[in-house]
Amino acid sequence: MISEVRSFFGQHPVGKGLMAFGGTVVLTSLVVTGVIVGLRQLGALEGFELDAYDQLVRSRPEQEPDDRVLVVEYSEADIAQIKEFPISDGTLAKLLQKLQEYQPRAIGIDILRDVPQGTGRENLIDVLQKNENILAVCKMSSLSEPGVPAAPGIPDERIGIADLPFDSDVSIRRTILLSVPTPLETPVNDPHLCQISEIDGYENQLPSFALNLALFYLEQEDVFLDYTETGELMLDSTVLTRLEQHSGGYHKSGAVDYQIMLDYRSGENAIEQVTVTDVLEGKIDPNLVNDRVVLVGYTATTANDDFATPFSAAAQDRVEMPGVVIHAHIVSQLLGTVLDSRPLIWYWSQGNEILWIFLWSVVGGTLAWKIRRPWILIPVAVVAGGILYGISYSLFVQQAGWIPLVPPAVGLVLTTFSVVIIDRYGQVVAKTVKKLLRINIEIDQTKKEEEVAQIIETDSFQEIQLRADELRLRRQITKTTTYNDRVTDRVELNWEELPELDQYQQVLQRAKVLRHQLNRVEDQREEIEEVDHSTNDSSGTMPRVHKQAFNPEDETYLSQLQSRARRMRHK
Repeated sequence: MISEVRSFFGQHPVGKGLMAFGGTVVLTSLVVTGVIVGLRQLGALEGFELDAYDQLVRSRPEQEPDDRVLVVEYSEADIAQIKEFPISDGTLAKLLQKLQEYQPRAIGIDILRDVPQGTGRENLIDVLQKNENILAVCKMSSLSEPGVPAAPGIPDERIGIADLPFDSDVSIRRTILLSVPTPLETPVNDPHLCQISEIDGYENQLPSFALNLALFYLEQEDVFLDYTETGELMLDSTVLTRLEQHSGGYHKSGAVDYQIMLDYRSGENAIEQVTVTDVLEGKIDPNLVNDRVVLVGYTATTANDDFATPFSAAAQDRVEMPGVVIHAHIVSQLLGTVLDSRPLIWYWSQGNEILWIFLWSVVGGTLAWKIRRPWILIPVAVVAGGILYGISYSLFVQQAGWIPLVPPAVGLVLTTFSVVIIDRYGQVVAKTVKKLLRINIEIDQTKKEEEVAQIIETDSFQEIQLRADELRLRRQITKTTTYNDRVTDRVELNWEELPELDQYQQVLQRAKVLRHQLNRVEDQREEIEEVDHSTNDSSGTMPRVHKQAFNPEDETYLSQLQSRARRMRHK
C-alpha cells in the first residue's frame, strides 16, 4: 500500500501535481498564516482590524429611530437660552417634573449632581425621592481617583455607573455591564457606593447606567436578569456573551469586568433628541416621552463629555458623540436584543479565525499557482479580495458577525506574492544564489590552462610519456595468451630490471589528475558563463568573477617530475 502511494505521487501526473501544489501552495500558506497569527498575538494588526470594524459599522444601512428611547439634551442653545452652566438643581427639578407629566417608563439622569448647583437643592432631592422611575449615575473610583457619588435621595438599586471603556485609540466600541470599584490606596471614612469593592464578603458588582435603565424597562415586560451555569448574564433567552481579552480583532481588550461589544444604531437620527428648552416650554409631542426610556444629559461641547466612536472617522462636522447619546445607544441595543431578537455582535474562536486566515492564504496561493499571466492574476486577486470583504460585510450587516477581515486579506496578498516568486523565479533565484556562493571560489582558468600546457609540451614530459607507453606495452606482452590450447606467444620479463616502472606509473597517475583538474576548470567556466548569461538577460549586469592562482604544489611536483625524467634519460 505504501509503495503504491509512493508510486502514485512519484510517477502519476496527478500525484506529481498534488505534490507540487502541496510543496508550493500549502506549505507557503502555512508559513504565511503562522506569521500573521504571530503578528496578531503581538498586537501588530489590532489597529488595522479595529479600523476595518469601524468601516463595517459606518457602512451599514440607516435604521429607523428607536421609538423606545429619547434623549433630552442640554445643548449650547439651551445654555444661551437658560443662561446656566452647569444646569442648576432648580431647573433640573422642573425638567424632571415636566417629563413625569408625559408618563415615561424610566428617566435616567446622566448628570453628576453630588455637589449643589445654583438654587433648588431641596426641590431636586424631593423629586428624586418621590419618583421611583428616576435613575442616576455615579463614577467609579480608581487607585488614585475617589470617583463621584450619585445625587442625594437616590437609593442604591437605582444607581448605575457612567464609566465607559476606551480602546487603545480612545474610541468607544464596547460597553460595561457590570463592574467592581477599585479600592483607593488611602481608604476614606465614609465611602460612597461607587468606592466600595466588597459588601458582606461579596464583590460589589455595580450595573451600568444603561443596563439599569434597560432592566427597569424590561421588568414591565416580565423579563428579568438571570445567570447561566457559566456565570454569564442572560435576559430572557438571550445570553449576553462576555467579551474576552482576545475576542474578535482585539489583541488585549483589557476587559477585566463584564463587557460586550456596543452595537450602535446606524443613521444620524437613530436616537431621537429634544432640547431642555423645548420640554420646559411644552413644545414637544407627548408621544415622544410616553412609555419610553428618557435620558437627560449634556450635548453641549462646553461640558466636555464627548467621545470618539466608530463614526468619528466619517466626514461630518462633529466627529465625537456625547456620552448621554452613547448610553442611549446601549439601552436601545439591550432592548432590541430582547424584544426584537436583534443579534448581539459575535465573533469566532481563535481556532476558527486561524482556519479562516489559512483558507484565504490557500486561495491566494492557488490563484498564483494556476494563473501565469500577471495582467490576469492581479484583477482576479482583487476580485477575491472583494469576495472576502463581501462575506465579512454580509455577515456583519445581516447577522452581526465580526469575523477577521484584515488578517485573511494580508494572507491572500502575501501568499499570492510568495508563490509567484517561488514558482516563477525560483530557478533564477537559486542560480543567482549559487553564483554568489561560487564567487568566493575565485578561478583564473586561463592561467591554469597555460601552465598545464607548458608542462605537458616540454621535451622531458614527452619522453616520460613515451617511456610510460613502452612500459605499458612490455607489461602486456608478459601475459600468456592461448588459442585452441596452443601457445602462440610467451615473453618473459624480469621485473627487477625495471625498478622505475612504479615511478612511471605515478607519473602517469599525476598526469591524469592534472587532466581531470583541467576538465573541472572547463566545466566550472561553462557553468558560471551560463549563470552569467541568465543574469545578464534579467538585470543587464555582468557579475564579477574573481581569480585564483595555480596551485603551487602542482607546479613544484611537476618540476620534480621533469628533473626525474632528465636523470632517467641520461641513464
